[in-house]
Amino acid sequence: MSGEFTDAVSIRDAVRSGKTSAEQVAKDFLRRAATSNKALNAFHEVFESEAIEAARAIDAKVKSGNDPGPLAGVPVAVKDNLATKVGKTTCSSRMLENYRSPFTATCVERLQAAGAIVMGKTNMDEFAMGSSTEHCAWGAVKNPWDTLRVPGGSSGGSAVAAAAGLCGFSLGSDTGGSIRQPASLCGCVGFKPTYGRISRYGLVAFGSSLDQVGPLTRSVRDAALAYQVMSGLDHRDSTSADFAVEDPMKELEVPLAGLRVGVPKQYLSDANDPAVNDCVNDALQRLKGQGVTLVEVDLPLTDIGISTYYVIAPAEASGNLARFDGIRYGHRAALKPGESLDTLYARSRAEGFGPEVQRRIMLGTYVLSSGYYDAYYGRALRIRRLIKGEFDRAFQKCDVIAGPASPSPAFAFGGMSDPLKMYLCDVYTVNTNIAGLPALSVPIGFVKEGAKSLPVGFHLQAPAFAESKLLRAARMVEKLYPDLPRQAPDFS
Repeated sequence: MSGEFTDAVSIRDAVRSGKTSAEQVAKDFLRRAATSNKALNAFHEVFESEAIEAARAIDAKVKSGNDPGPLAGVPVAVKDNLATKVGKTTCSSRMLENYRSPFTATCVERLQAAGAIVMGKTNMDEFAMGSSTEHCAWGAVKNPWDTLRVPGGSSGGSAVAAAAGLCGFSLGSDTGGSIRQPASLCGCVGFKPTYGRISRYGLVAFGSSLDQVGPLTRSVRDAALAYQVMSGLDHRDSTSADFAVEDPMKELEVPLAGLRVGVPKQYLSDANDPAVNDCVNDALQRLKGQGVTLVEVDLPLTDIGISTYYVIAPAEASGNLARFDGIRYGHRAALKPGESLDTLYARSRAEGFGPEVQRRIMLGTYVLSSGYYDAYYGRALRIRRLIKGEFDRAFQKCDVIAGPASPSPAFAFGGMSDPLKMYLCDVYTVNTNIAGLPALSVPIGFVKEGAKSLPVGFHLQAPAFAESKLLRAARMVEKLYPDLPRQAPDFS
């Protein structure tokens, strides 16, 4: 992280106390982002003048004695599928290359109202479809621990911006693990709250019943603070949860006495990288040393989640992306004399969407087509209910469920050219979205890959709306690893 700051809370405290100015913080981070982005490609756009102007407004509040907010002067990077009035909202797609939103997403508005400074938009897998951030119209994003490897996806740019200290924290979206998997591969905290906890108003939809906004941060404390600011009912989002939000900061540092951690026997599979299993086992033993009770639980539908997800998510995506036809929304191809409207639709979509998006639209259209709807989509929805029931039974035996966030550390670019292998990167995260639960990845160590050391994440899942308990458990894990580096190598 830039300068003397280790996390967003330390930035906030320094600005509020007058130890430094929000303008100076903004300039430091903008300078670091501009320099490092050449190596990492985390940002698609940086809002230099707007960020400095917003920072000066925070400084004016501090000088006048007014409350500058709980995130005063904290620079925030925003995934490019969240609408902002400033700059473009492209979803890293040629289809929306020149789109400028007339409004700002609710979650971003709430951060700004709390004093955060939006400093730019981050690259991502196109329309949030991918697990490596290789499928981006503006080029692949590089992992800050080894630039020859992927950062994970689809929130790869946001994970890199947080892990490399290019911002105070960042925002991502998580449809099947798109916050937690890149957080694991980049060595930062990635938090996906319960479905409906944070408004999806202003989030470009991928899988509407699965999508959730969340933060990527340098610490669990930052994740709790960002969540506290963004969560709560929003009447502009019909899926927003009208459910009381506990203050996650209130008891964050209080150990969970007698915590019961469920360990599914399916999670430490031989199919995982052995070094990942070693790291997870080490974390479990450290927790046990702190008085935590480890409980074996059974989640036999773990592997079925991937196939269930890849029916539900593409089906919803095919409906959501149907609006981008070059007439109503999105890129319009040049029509040649004598060609039909159908040709215009087809060429606009072929030119606007990348191959991974086209693959998922075709898959979704197929499973929703006449004669196949009940065989595929209807069956997937019935399995979804079974997966939810499986979690409910497991949480009768434990408080949180733990395991790896990803079966392997970051892999090399092009290392998963088979899309089916790529989909298995999310084997431990997709069921969380299918069941609508909160979950989080927190760093627990590094594994050696040649001359490089790559981070490994610990995945924690909790019952719906138990975010405070989940964050306290994650903070307990974080305290077990005080010597882990909290920022990737310097690329400035």
